[in-house]
Amino acid sequence: MSVYADNAATTAVSKRALEAALPFLTQEFGNPSSPHAWGRRAAAAVLAARQTIAERLGAKRANEVYFTSCGSEADTWAVAAGTAYGRRTDRRHIVTTAIEHHAVLGACKNAEEQGFEVTYIRPDSSGMITAEQVIAALREDTCLLSIMAANNETGVILPYDKLGAECREKGILLHVDAVQGFGHLPINVAEQQIDLLSVSGHKLNAPKGIGALYCRSGVFLPKLIFGGEQERGRRAGTENVPAIAALGAAVEELFEQNEEKNARLSLLRDRLREGLLGIEGASLNGCKDRSLPGIVNVSFEGVEGESLLLLLDMQGIAASSGSACASGSSEPSHVLRAMGRTNEQAAASVRFSLGFSNTEEDVAELIAACRSCVERLRSLRG
Repeated sequence: MSVYADNAATTAVSKRALEAALPFLTQEFGNPSSPHAWGRRAAAAVLAARQTIAERLGAKRANEVYFTSCGSEADTWAVAAGTAYGRRTDRRHIVTTAIEHHAVLGACKNAEEQGFEVTYIRPDSSGMITAEQVIAALREDTCLLSIMAANNETGVILPYDKLGAECREKGILLHVDAVQGFGHLPINVAEQQIDLLSVSGHKLNAPKGIGALYCRSGVFLPKLIFGGEQERGRRAGTENVPAIAALGAAVEELFEQNEEKNARLSLLRDRLREGLLGIEGASLNGCKDRSLPGIVNVSFEGVEGESLLLLLDMQGIAASSGSACASGSSEPSHVLRAMGRTNEQAAASVRFSLGFSNTEEDVAELIAACRSCVERLRSLRG
């Protein structure tokens, strides 16, 4: 038995993404900044990927998309844009949530050290945060609102699409971390009045080491890396052409029959959730009504999550206890703690995240293996 159920941590590179990358690793190895034919062909590939991503985001211009090395870099850069705006306008207040990815939380902590005040909105016990909560936290001196489209640990969808008009009216930049939600949720940056948005390739069947930041024209984006004039002079360094080409291809593939694929994935999620919650002492960490297709986070009473993951791994099943970026930390999940879970409950949690390649058979195997492993661990405790 072998079931990969950790797609929220990373996905397999698709065949199409790999095929898009290969020419630029071999015969088409030119530098996009070079004036000769090799360079022009590389530059054309970068532009094509930029146009594809801009189109799928609903951006008005391709040059509003900047390539990064990952989603964390895009998040950090977006918060930097917010603080730069705050300094210019003498607004020193940032609003975010207590359940954001560590990249956003870390960037906000850094902003606090620079004299900014940050409001961290806490969710209810299901992980939900309402638009009304967020709007109530905005102030006259708020420069940036940073909120994820959907939580990477629980799958709960946040009201990212209901805040743009309020922020635009009040002169507040809106950053949406769409790393987990892009491709699964309706996103149109122009219609939803989003100023900044983060994407990560390895969540979308592209390689690791590539991401993107959307930045609306007219929003000042501070220089991230000094040197050349790549990325409109904002991020110097030779472009990662193979990864960029792969990301463009992966995004294009992602949106083919997108509604049908997400509907099927939602059915698998529902079956998995129902089966796991049928195990004695299981409780859901999340919201059934507003959840990404694919993610199910469950705590098992009397079971240590890391021990369960180890037993599942021995049976060929890959899952996780939360964000891969927090792996190695002895601290319980900040997301589950913000939802009111105790340290013990948070430590008993496991996240299963399905992908488009998972099957009904995979779900059945996951439920059966989880049931037997939970029973085994409880029996060992006496």
